[in-house]
Amino acid sequence: MTAEEAEVKKTHNFVGGKWIPAQATGEIEVINPTTEEVFAVVPEGTAGDVAPAVEAAATAFPGWSETTIEQRADMLRKFARLTEARAEELTFTGVSEVGQPAAAARVFQTQGAVGELDLMAEILPEMDWNIPEGKAVVRRVAGGVVGAITAWNGPLRSVISKAGAAMAAGCTVVVKPSEVAPMTAYIFAEICEEAGLPPGVFNLVSGTGPVVGEAIVAHPAVDIVSLTGSVRAGRRVMEVAAQDIKRVHLELGGKSANILFEDADIDHAISVGIEDAFRNAGQVCGGLTRILVPRTLLAKVEEAAKAKAESFVIGDPFDPATTLGPVATAAARERIRGYINLGQRQGARMITGGAEPPMGLNRGFFVKPTVFSGDNSMRIAQEEIFGPVVVIIPFDGEDDAVRIANDSAYGLAGGLWCRDVERARAIARRIRTGRVRINGTPLEKRAPHGGFKHSGIGREWGRYGIEEFLEYQSIIG
Repeated sequence: MTAEEAEVKKTHNFVGGKWIPAQATGEIEVINPTTEEVFAVVPEGTAGDVAPAVEAAATAFPGWSETTIEQRADMLRKFARLTEARAEELTFTGVSEVGQPAAAARVFQTQGAVGELDLMAEILPEMDWNIPEGKAVVRRVAGGVVGAITAWNGPLRSVISKAGAAMAAGCTVVVKPSEVAPMTAYIFAEICEEAGLPPGVFNLVSGTGPVVGEAIVAHPAVDIVSLTGSVRAGRRVMEVAAQDIKRVHLELGGKSANILFEDADIDHAISVGIEDAFRNAGQVCGGLTRILVPRTLLAKVEEAAKAKAESFVIGDPFDPATTLGPVATAAARERIRGYINLGQRQGARMITGGAEPPMGLNRGFFVKPTVFSGDNSMRIAQEEIFGPVVVIIPFDGEDDAVRIANDSAYGLAGGLWCRDVERARAIARRIRTGRVRINGTPLEKRAPHGGFKHSGIGREWGRYGIEEFLEYQSIIG
């Protein structure tokens, strides 16, 4: 399918409550990673497209920031109900542009977005908005106009976590969705319109990071920038934002360790851990991609990991039997295969998988689920691969396990498997990451998502995500 034959073609941006023609003359093709065909076309925006969107957000800010908690909570619930009503459309669109198996996308992306919106509405009245401090009252006030540059691996959830939280805080927003997967963001803009959101509170401009993203960050009327992306992109955002002393919130990735101790249920820990690492074809920032095991259990863990990796069903993400879809782009596929080859060149032992295409899949950006056994000095253990690749690393004692887990430029997530929960909690406190899951406990969405070191600055989810977009103001006397 060509761009001219694309199923969906967008030519407008959502600015000031209206769909206005993009100034852009270029187009961006959105590729379906399963078929390698053009799924949709969006404008390749320019700095000229950004200016009216920021101006609309700045104009809307005084009114929206003075709305009550109840008014904003009601709007969030409207968003949630309208998202529910379009759940199948959103799921189909997200799968078509990213490739995550539909059953998983329906739960983690679409239903997850609904749940996050409802949770924000629930949390807003629980937060401390006016705090007595001596002779002062400390107010939590909206931080201003937010520039939100969202991720392609969770395109709808990324918009909700940023724009939803910012609007909950009383901010107005200009969103640049990822050019890889922009279509669910367009649907959310339609939801904002249908919900009766005041004009200018939510604005959407399509384009690339170096052009539209940078123009948003550089605009003097943007007060806060929130990015999910690479470390390289985060550095650039910080550099540009520093010229105007803007606040930045950066979620940049991870290389998270899953630590198994001698008393762990190995088969269960490996099954849960690899499912975590390989969700969305391994395109998750918090995936547990390093498996740390006692040296005496290395052979047993390798065997269990091999069996689990080989149990994944690779194929069409709309097929209910599929548990591993394609990666999002041809470039991602080649990068991941490059890391698989690199791991072998550096001496890692490949337990299963490989760089060659999966059998019978000659079309689509598919990568074999791959398991290595190696050490923490290898690049496959230090660099974020963002694909279905894990590396097993042996350790000698608890202190060695903690040392290896912390020996990373990243600090986003971690896992611990130990029957003695108090011991596990004590070890978790030594791990330099934003979260640690013990014995596979599900994520708590009221708790924050974000990390230390190169994993970024700031937090998403729950009240912590809303607080990213608030300032303190002291009224004294």
